Amino acid sequence: MPESTSDTSLDIRGLILVPALITLGITFLRLAGELAHWSPRFFSPAPGGGGALVGISWLPFVLGPYFAVKLANSGHGAANIWKTFGLSVLGLVIMIGGGALGFAPHIHFPARQVLGILLIILGPTLVTLGWPALFKTLVAYGYAARIPVAIVMFFAIRGQWGTHYDVVPPNYAGPESFLGKYMLIAFLPQMVVWIAFTVLVGAFIGTLVAAVACRDKTAPATV
Repeated sequence: MPESTSDTSLDIRGLILVPALITLGITFLRLAGELAHWSPRFFSPAPGGGGALVGISWLPFVLGPYFAVKLANSGHGAANIWKTFGLSVLGLVIMIGGGALGFAPHIHFPARQVLGILLIILGPTLVTLGWPALFKTLVAYGYAARIPVAIVMFFAIRGQWGTHYDVVPPNYAGPESFLGKYMLIAFLPQMVVWIAFTVLVGAFIGTLVAAVACRDKTAPATV
């Protein structure tokens, strides 16, 4: 991984621009397909998306390697790629544990949801200890991908569009007010949980691919 340690040379906006536009296009295609009642195999309105083939949740599995290899080849690689891999694994464990602790229906204790959210946030931040440039890139892409979804969900919930963007999960027992429902099933998942997922999955798969694709290059000590 060629030496280039200057943060000013790291053009995150340019790196994520095309992937973010592709992601936005898929989001709008998914919305159009659900509103038009196209095949549920591709555009399911079921809670959580029903495993529909058209969606953006699978993109970190592809874009994580894309960003990792691009960064490595431009001199912004990890000082120790296997350390980053290990941190991403640990982060995934912490994130999953935080989700279970904070939101599993059979667990009850004061402030458990706050603790769960803090653990979900902590998980992906570990990646910055191993590969700061990849962490920053995945966070930037994550918000570029998920802010439009949060906006779509705002209007979908308010207008009751009958899409997976506004349907409540099974056995939903949260607030019934518009704002409360939006914050719980849209804003919090999109702005916290899905960002953590994007960073950790992207780093996990990205480090593995970069370790193979860029194994003959030398990593810089810092980014």
